[in-house]
Amino acid sequence: MTELTHATERVQLAEERDRVVEQLRQLGRAPGTEELSYDEGFADTAAATAERGEVDALAGQLLESLQDIDDALAKIDAGTYGRCESCGNEISPPRLEAMPTARLCIVCASQRR
Repeated sequence: MTELTHATERVQLAEERDRVVEQLRQLGRAPGTEELSYDEGFADTAAATAERGEVDALAGQLLESLQDIDDALAKIDAGTYGRCESCGNEISPPRLEAMPTARLCIVCASQRR
């Protein structure tokens, strides 16, 4: 991949990272914290408990996305971005455009399903 493409991917990944971090902040889950913070007045009812579970699940997904983004940015820095972690072949540019955090080429990804 070209340096221009890497620069473009880096910008897109950094913007996505900022968006995910902001969503986590709004949920009361800053990166690096273990638990969500809830308002002291948060009721302890079945509905509130269910809502907490949903928020926890969403925060978990966002934290996974954040880790994928950080891994992709590290690969750009290391010069390994765009290489399949399984076979080592190049991940196609259209796949990376659609999914900038892709770890596997389409062949390897389809074999894992």
